[in-house]
Amino acid sequence: MIKQDLLLRSVVPAWVLAAGAAFLSPIAWATGAVYGVALLLLTGWGLRRSDRPAFGPADWITFARAVLVGVAAELIADGGRPVLWLAGLVAVALAMDGFDGKVARRTGTASEFGARFDMEVDAFLILLLCVQVAQGLGLWVLTIGLMRYAFVAASWVLPWLTAPLYPSMARKTVAAVQGVVLVVVVSGLLPSWLELAAVGAALASLVWSFGRDVVWLARQRVVERRPGRIVELPRAVVRRPPLPGNQAA
Repeated sequence: MIKQDLLLRSVVPAWVLAAGAAFLSPIAWATGAVYGVALLLLTGWGLRRSDRPAFGPADWITFARAVLVGVAAELIADGGRPVLWLAGLVAVALAMDGFDGKVARRTGTASEFGARFDMEVDAFLILLLCVQVAQGLGLWVLTIGLMRYAFVAASWVLPWLTAPLYPSMARKTVAAVQGVVLVVVVSGLLPSWLELAAVGAALASLVWSFGRDVVWLARQRVVERRPGRIVELPRAVVRRPPLPGNQAA
């Protein structure tokens, strides 16, 4: 089972990425090769850390999305052309997001590794889209894709940022908006001024979402470190046994 899992994780992205790079430039081929090797090594490292022998059903869905993201990376390295192919490919990868979670819950195979794998694929896809959009709107767009990585880097210095967050539909909505807005802008369907306004609004919502979570985590840290009330317990009355000489006859 483990050998089959490793074989599939090696062969599937190799064939898909090689097929995509066959029609692209050498830099696109190199991008696909580096991405494929990184995907294999990082998933193997994640499995070892989680003490899991192989992928579960939901992990394979996430892996399929990761392969599509790799092809998108090749297209962007090749100049992002044709735009409709890139937009369509990314739209499929985004549409598949959420299926892995449902499959994990229904099959009882949900895990911390699966959740982290899904999160990292989403984060890298958003960063790739920002690279493509930044070519037309400016480098400031990269702030959207780099914000999560900056948050992770900050958590190395401030460990309290790694505390679990409360469930939030607003956080999920803001995250989904980033992908939708960036895909629409990549497709070139909007006029320039509307692209600028849409990406600016997406960035503002992301700053608000991250800011709200950071403030909440900071407040939780203060609450956890606040000393509790000192309650003085009454001393227990201990009756000493009478001495032998004082016992009544």
